[in-house]
Amino acid sequence: MGRVAVRFAHDGQLAWVALNAPKANILDAEMIRDLTETFQRLAGSREVKLIALHGAGSHFSFGASVEEHRPEPCRKMIPEFGRLFRAILDSHVPAAAAVRGQCLGGGMELAGICTWVFSDASAKFGQPEIQLGVFPPAAALIFPWRIGQARCEDLCLTGRTLDAEEAQRAGFVYEVAEDVDAAVDAFFVRHLLPKSAAALRLALEASRWAFERAFKSGWAEVERLYLDELMATADAPEGIAAFLERRPPHWVNG
Repeated sequence: MGRVAVRFAHDGQLAWVALNAPKANILDAEMIRDLTETFQRLAGSREVKLIALHGAGSHFSFGASVEEHRPEPCRKMIPEFGRLFRAILDSHVPAAAAVRGQCLGGGMELAGICTWVFSDASAKFGQPEIQLGVFPPAAALIFPWRIGQARCEDLCLTGRTLDAEEAQRAGFVYEVAEDVDAAVDAFFVRHLLPKSAAALRLALEASRWAFERAFKSGWAEVERLYLDELMATADAPEGIAAFLERRPPHWVNG
C-alpha cells in the first residue's frame, strides 16, 4: 500500500507497520484508509502476536491533515478516522507504537490506542487541535482510560506538548529507549513471542471489554459534537483557515 509499508519479523509473528509518508507522515484520507485495511488484514493472520507501528524517517506523525479538517472534507474524514480506531479495537491484536520525533494530534491518538507506547528521547507528544479551534475526538475517548481524566482534559484544553520523560511520568509512554525499534523487538521476544497468539488476543479482548464498548458507544456522540456543533461555530473554520493561511486566528468565541 502506498502510504503504509509492512514487514514481518520472527517468522511472521511480529508485524512492523510503517507510516510511510515522511517527513510528516500525515494521517490523510489515503493513510487512514491504508491503515484501516492493514489492521483488518493482519487481524486475519493467526501468527501475528504484535503489530508495531512506527514512522518512516525522523518523526512518528504530525497528525491528521489540516486541510481535511475544513468543514466539508471533515464530514468524510472524521467518520473514517473512527472506522480506523474501530478496526484497531476489533483486531484484538496487541499493538505497540515506536515513537521518534513529533507525535502530534491524530498521531498521538493513534499511538494512544496501542497497547504500549515506546519512545526515544526525541519524542514530543501533544494534542494541538485546540489552537486551531477544534478538539481531538479520539483522544477525548481514549485518554481518560489511558492516562486519567485530569491529564486528558489538560492535553485537550491546553494543546501543550510533552517530552518523552513527561509522557512516561503521565503513564502514556511505557519505556524511553535509545533505540526505540530495538526496545520494541526486545520486549516482544521476552514477553510475547513465547505465548499463544490466540491467548494474547483473547486476553486483550477481555482486558479492553469495558473500554471498547465505551469507545464505540461514545464515538457517535463525539462525532456529532464535532460535525454538527463544532463545525457550526464561526471559530472552527476560522482556526483552520488561519493555520492554512499562516496568520493569527480572529476568534468571535462562537
